[in-house]
Order: sequence, then structure tokens, then C-alpha cells
Amino acid sequence: MRIQITDVFLRDGLQDENVIVATSDKLAIVDSLLSAGVKRLEVASFVNPARVPQMGDAAEVLSGLPVRNGASFTSLALNGKGIVRAIAAGATDIQVVTSASQAHSSANAGASVEEALASLASDVAAHPGINFFAGISTAFTCPFEGEIDPEHLLRVVRAFKDMGITQIGLADTLGTTPTARLMDSVRYIQAAEPELTYYLHLHNAHGQALDTVDAAIDAGITRFDSALGGYGGCPFAPGAAGNLATEELVAHLHAAGHETGIDEAALNRAVQLGRDAVSNSAALPVNALTGH
Repeated sequence: MRIQITDVFLRDGLQDENVIVATSDKLAIVDSLLSAGVKRLEVASFVNPARVPQMGDAAEVLSGLPVRNGASFTSLALNGKGIVRAIAAGATDIQVVTSASQAHSSANAGASVEEALASLASDVAAHPGINFFAGISTAFTCPFEGEIDPEHLLRVVRAFKDMGITQIGLADTLGTTPTARLMDSVRYIQAAEPELTYYLHLHNAHGQALDTVDAAIDAGITRFDSALGGYGGCPFAPGAAGNLATEELVAHLHAAGHETGIDEAALNRAVQLGRDAVSNSAALPVNALTGH
């Protein structure tokens, strides 16, 4: 089976690191990932740079991206201001995000789930030429509220559907949700809204993310987010572990006979480039605020 991987190192991987990676280094990592055969990259987040200084060069990253056939570059926005900034920088594929839990939504976006969704609905409608897709944080487990009721998750999914968004990402933000319970929620959503396309964004606190990948593929899901080296986390989700590592995911999929179009040796070179960029970058000031 053909599996599509979105590498999120440049956004989710770097947002929780206590360093500022230079724009030139980010663009070198983009080139390395493309050369390895990764065709879909999440490259920036258009959030408040005072809260997330690691993403302060989002516009510069977008303007420096290469033109490659078959490659797509996505950006993240939490609200209308972020969407406008992303579009002004040239973004054509934008992920809009809200949380499934009220407490995480308040911490992450400064608004309730309902307020965030209502705002996003008008913002998405105002930009009909943009390819929007949706991400739902804490879709299964919240660090503040615990287990997320699948019916509540479904209401969030349907709110995005009402906006005309048909691609929905479900995030195990903590990486702690047992595979069986996570898949129960996924199947519940699939049964209720079978016409939508779903993908998973898995963190890997308990080393179970690859088991979840296998179960999700059996359920018909063929798109996954991952990050070089397993970098990443969420500053507003205490205990959130790093992302599922792209190189581990690719090796696992290839061993199972799936196709990704990604060269493992070249990918490992990209991993090293990412690690070097993090280790050699200037540290954030001690009082810098981070977010998302």
C-alpha cells in the first residue's frame, strides 16, 4: 500500500526546542527532505512570534522554498490573523487547528473550542481560493481533562466539515492514548463521517505509535505526520512527548511491504542535518515565551 508521510520537523519539531534555527538552515533541511523523496512538508506556523519565536521567520521560510514538481508545503494557523499572514507570505495549503478539549484550547489558542471554531469558520469562508485542511489537537487525550469523548470529537469534526474542509487530522498530542482506545475513536468518527479523509498526527510517549500506525492502516488510513529525529512536542500540553520519528516510520512501513517513495539512506542524512541545526543554533533568551 502507498502511504503518504508529512514531515513536520520544521514546524512541530522546532516549536518546542529552546533554540532559534536560522532560516538558511531550515531551507537546507527542506532540500534534504525533498532529495530523500519526502513530498509533503509542514514548514511553518503563523502564530504570534512573541509567543513562538522559533516560528518568527515563517514568511522568510515560505519565500525561500524551492519549486519542485510534486512537492507540497503546508503551514499552520490558529486564527484569522495567522491565515492572513500565511496567505500574504504565499501559502496555498493551510492547516487550521483547534483542540478537542476546552482546557487545552484555552491554553493553546486563548479561546474556547466553540469560539475558536466560530472564528475559523468565518476566516475560512473569506478565503475560498486556499486549500484548507484541519488539525484537531488532543483528539483522544487531554493533559487537563483526560479522555476525550468520541461524540465530542465528532462535533468538532463536523464543525470543520461544515466549513467545507474534507481533510481532517487527528492528533494524539500526548502520545499516551492506548492504541485500542484511539482506534475505537477513529472508527467511531469514520463510521459517522465516512466521506472525509483522515490522517493521524502521533506523538510517541509510550513507544506505541507504530502499533497505532499498523492499526490505522488496517482501518484504511494512509496519511501520517512524523518528524525527523522524533523532535517535537506541545508547550501547552504538559507531558507531551516528541513526534513519531520519520525515519522510524519509514523503516517500519518498508519492512511491512508498504511504499513511501522515500530513500532511507538519504532520509538519514536529513535527520543528521536536522540534529546538527538544533545543536548548533543559538539558544532562546531565558525569558522567552513559547507557545502552540
